[in-house]
Amino acid sequence: MKKTLIGTVAKSGQQKTLRVEIERRMKHPKYGKIIRGRTICHVHDEDNVANTGDTVEIEECPPKSRLKRWTLVRVVTAAVGAAIADSGDDSGEIG
Repeated sequence: MKKTLIGTVAKSGQQKTLRVEIERRMKHPKYGKIIRGRTICHVHDEDNVANTGDTVEIEECPPKSRLKRWTLVRVVTAAVGAAIADSGDDSGEIG
């Protein structure tokens, strides 16, 4: 059975590649304080459906490249402002 995780897309700048952060909380072994940790996974996104800020479900797979060991299963929730930011005019004109 393949492992599945849910995380947040931190970066989606490259084609077909996402950088997903999985947050976790743990108790410090000596001091007892609750601390946050994170795991970064590079994910293969074949159709470029996920954007920065989306919550996604990922599944482990055989290596696709040097860093990619995960593949995108589905987008759980889309980011709130992603649709508005992506629909802007990117013509590069100033003024």
